[in-house]
Amino acid sequence: MNKITRVIFQLILWLLVLIIIGLNQKDITQFLLQNLLAYSCQAILIVALIYVLAPNLLFKKKYVQFVLYSVILVIAAAFISSMMTRPHMGSGMPPPPARGDKMLPSPIFINLLLITVSYVFATFLETFAFAQKKEEDLIISKAEMMENELKFLKSQINPHFLFNSLNNIYSLSMIDSEKAQQSILYLSDMLRYVLYDCEKPAIAIEKEVTYIEDFIQLFLLKSSKKYPVTTSFTIEDPKLQIAPMLLIPFVENAFKHSNIQNIDESFIAITIHSTASSVLFSIENTFKKGPIVKDSVGGIGIPNVKKRLLLLYPEAHSLEITENSNTFKVELKMDLNV
Repeated sequence: MNKITRVIFQLILWLLVLIIIGLNQKDITQFLLQNLLAYSCQAILIVALIYVLAPNLLFKKKYVQFVLYSVILVIAAAFISSMMTRPHMGSGMPPPPARGDKMLPSPIFINLLLITVSYVFATFLETFAFAQKKEEDLIISKAEMMENELKFLKSQINPHFLFNSLNNIYSLSMIDSEKAQQSILYLSDMLRYVLYDCEKPAIAIEKEVTYIEDFIQLFLLKSSKKYPVTTSFTIEDPKLQIAPMLLIPFVENAFKHSNIQNIDESFIAITIHSTASSVLFSIENTFKKGPIVKDSVGGIGIPNVKKRLLLLYPEAHSLEITENSNTFKVELKMDLNV
């Protein structure tokens, strides 16, 4: 609720309370007229609380000042309303109470009690509304941060993939036109996936696997050599939903650093096993020790993949990376039902 709505809500609430109290009076109209000023003081206090005191003092943790101003305003409102609503008396002194009559509380005490109760209740409602709005803003902020982070990460993927693929096809067209045509078909399917499917928050796992297969075939078509690349894909439910472009960075990383084009003993082994609710992804490759240099045209690294996993599956994944003298292995488990 916005401020105006909250003011109206509380004014209607306390008007109903006043009417309910007035139903027990002999003349409800006279009762309401006599308490009109007290109700007006309540209204002024509520407006002051919502528009001035709460946002400028209470919610900025200036608690001493908030309490001080609140006490002054409540006492002043109670005093003014009790003075203005005191019944008109005759010119003489009021008769002393008869024996056995109970002393009634003074009007200022009654007004002070009612105004204090209404003010405390209004403060509670404002605090609750503030906490709720703060939580909503935090959720929206996290969602926007996640969306921006994912867009940034996707933007890192596309240039790396596109430039490398076009360079490879250009080189292949000079050697084998038929393979160049096949490469263009693979590239076309991959671009379609990146440009359209990746705009969705989740896609069928079969599309992610197909992308990986196309990526591998595009690499293998670069040469007539038989590269030691093995795959094992077992997909129980092809429609199982997964975040797009989540696995391919690991595949890119393996092909980039395994050096299978130049080293005979090198290899890449990829395994994807999915059930109706989980995914096990494993990739192992050889690599040459030395500093890892990021591709000059972009690309998404493993640290960024970790960020995506934390954003998308914070409590539903485990990532293990094992590195020894000449092999690098990644094992990712995801529970997609969480």
